[in-house]
Amino acid sequence: MGEGEESKKNPEAPVEIQCGIITNRWWVQERGEIFFFYRPKVGREEVHGAEEVQRLYIVLRPESGERSVVEKQDPASGKEGAKKDDGHPHASESSSDSVAGEEGGHGIQKVKIEDEVLVRFIVMGRKRLPPPTQKGRPFWGYVEMVTTKIEDVKSALQGEDYNTSTRGHRHNPPARAAGEGVYGILRHNPGGRKMHTHLIYKLEFPPEDGDPQETLNIDREASFLIQIKNPEVPENSQFRGLQRKRKASFPAHLQGEFGRRRRFLPLDPPDFLNYEGCEFLLIAASDDVEGELGVELTAECSDLVETASIAPLLKGTWA
Repeated sequence: MGEGEESKKNPEAPVEIQCGIITNRWWVQERGEIFFFYRPKVGREEVHGAEEVQRLYIVLRPESGERSVVEKQDPASGKEGAKKDDGHPHASESSSDSVAGEEGGHGIQKVKIEDEVLVRFIVMGRKRLPPPTQKGRPFWGYVEMVTTKIEDVKSALQGEDYNTSTRGHRHNPPARAAGEGVYGILRHNPGGRKMHTHLIYKLEFPPEDGDPQETLNIDREASFLIQIKNPEVPENSQFRGLQRKRKASFPAHLQGEFGRRRRFLPLDPPDFLNYEGCEFLLIAASDDVEGELGVELTAECSDLVETASIAPLLKGTWA
């Protein structure tokens, strides 16, 4: 099928993107559900603007891929392992420096993503997505938690109360749902010298953009170049990233993809994202996925957002 051919045949019928080849230039490595959440700053029960946002989270739940069995970190490593000890896998600012097991993911566990749950809980460093008007400007993010249990993510989105020696009792509010849809990870120009990868998505909710979505650059649909950072290359003054102990420790076959001292790689395979402490860059490529690829993503509602306040998701208003 040529690029855009199906859409031209019947523009009223969306084409659900499947894993496999689209054209000789595009290959779908993975597809699944995507969710966006934001958390108000500590002590705030409502948000009225970007300055009151503490964190922007992306949650990816793959449903199919070019490989039916993928590799993720050993469940005894990172936050995934720490939760077994304390039962509270919160991914919040208040506890980010004190949770037991604050280490990057390592080891290997096999997961059949079409039959088993696999969820990645991701933090965006700038608390917003790259705007399409700033193509070429990288936005840093990292994988905070990887798990095979939906309840772990729901727990991470909840609020919590804690005490500090300097400020006394503090309340970290629960996250708010800001977007829900579908995503794909695509390999562009496979086999070519300039092969690169894209993360694309399209929202199902909210029905229309509101102030939270516009402020956080959560467009109706978007395409980003995505690159994985080498955890073994020393930091420089322009890019500090996570502390060394929090960085991912990839298996030898994944780490070997970097070769000798290469700083960044395309996201190929997506297994890199299955390790806590995996750092990456998103670079805006397009806000018209259908126009870029010739296909349209379709989405269905999920129950994952039931944990969070959903006013931003359904009404497009701050909460």
